[in-house]
Amino acid sequence: MSAMLDSFDRSILDIVQRNCQLKAETIAEQVGLSASAVQRRLKRLREEGVIAAEIAVLDRKLADNPMTFIAGMEIERENYDALSKFRVWAEKQDHIQQVYYVTGSVDLIAIITARDVGQYDEITAGIMAQNPQIKRIHTNVVLKDIKLGLFVPVEA
Repeated sequence: MSAMLDSFDRSILDIVQRNCQLKAETIAEQVGLSASAVQRRLKRLREEGVIAAEIAVLDRKLADNPMTFIAGMEIERENYDALSKFRVWAEKQDHIQQVYYVTGSVDLIAIITARDVGQYDEITAGIMAQNPQIKRIHTNVVLKDIKLGLFVPVEA
């Protein structure tokens, strides 16, 4: 977070990360501003990209995608544009929830949801077919969610 965020912005961001459906009036009562001031701040935070998205988080099991896989991918070292090509391709793949470029024994870590192992195998076959620069995928199957979230602390 940049210095442009004051304590009111930080309080608002903390609240909307926990429940983005709250009305401006409710937020205003909690932070000590008027509802119109909260609305103006939220509008600015969205326009500046501080609030990147407001989404509904589904229960994967109830949505028929109960399994989560952590896929570590190795990229061919001499293929310098592989990362940007994969990023563009992965953005269009709904089962690929998150992708991180990392240090260590793999180059990319992807969080992938699937109905079952068979569907995951189809997804990884597609990854390999569409991205020949990926030479190997190491898979971990998530046995149980311990903590799941995308909350970003915004303390002053």
